[in-house]
Amino acid sequence: MNELHRLKKLQLLYRMNVQKWSRVTSTIAICGIKFFYDHTIMRKWPAIGFVRARHDKKLPVILSRTEVWVTLSHVRLEVYRVCLQTIYSCGLRLQEATRLRISDIDSSRMMIHIRSGKGGKDRCVPLPPRTLLILREYWKSHHNKTWMFPACGRGGIHRPNADIPMPFCSVQDAFRAAGKEAKVHKRATVHTLRHSYATHLLEAGVNLRQIQEYLGHTSAKTTAVYTHLTEISQQQSRKIIDTLMEGL
Repeated sequence: MNELHRLKKLQLLYRMNVQKWSRVTSTIAICGIKFFYDHTIMRKWPAIGFVRARHDKKLPVILSRTEVWVTLSHVRLEVYRVCLQTIYSCGLRLQEATRLRISDIDSSRMMIHIRSGKGGKDRCVPLPPRTLLILREYWKSHHNKTWMFPACGRGGIHRPNADIPMPFCSVQDAFRAAGKEAKVHKRATVHTLRHSYATHLLEAGVNLRQIQEYLGHTSAKTTAVYTHLTEISQQQSRKIIDTLMEGL
């Protein structure tokens, strides 16, 4: 049996490292094997604890400010457009935006309090005056006392008394449709707005450590990826390279 376990482990490693299975495929295979051993034959396979899907090192897609404006201008329904504008202007995750409570908007300090974000962490992010104005105008359309983006229900008649936020999948569909209509051909998702927010702040000179706080990243390494994506830093690097190579 030990020899069989060893062969299975070698076969799995071969698929992952030689045939270059994707992270998703590898994870599905590992979870399937683990379920088979734990719940079907009810035996232990110690080696499964040492097999991990490889991490894909891919840079996120970034939209320029023009691409952001054009895409958002093609979002037809106000509820989705306002939600997406809030995501971009405050660097929020999708579920953080859809679950935004009225009480989390601090207009006196011009901050939004994000409660129980990723990892269960709270944080505060700056609230631009323009975004506050947009949120106030949208709130007048439903006057819900709890949620900024309440579940609409059929025909939107339940928004004033809705006790749950709107589903985030609807926002994803609206963003995808707007991108196609705006002819923005990058493989962008709603989360791309958050990546774009961080990159645009960095290009404008905001300190990387401050951006880390706004995004709620635990590690500075996670935020540092945006230094590879700014047009300004790329242009500066090109100028330095061109200068150094003039004497060739």
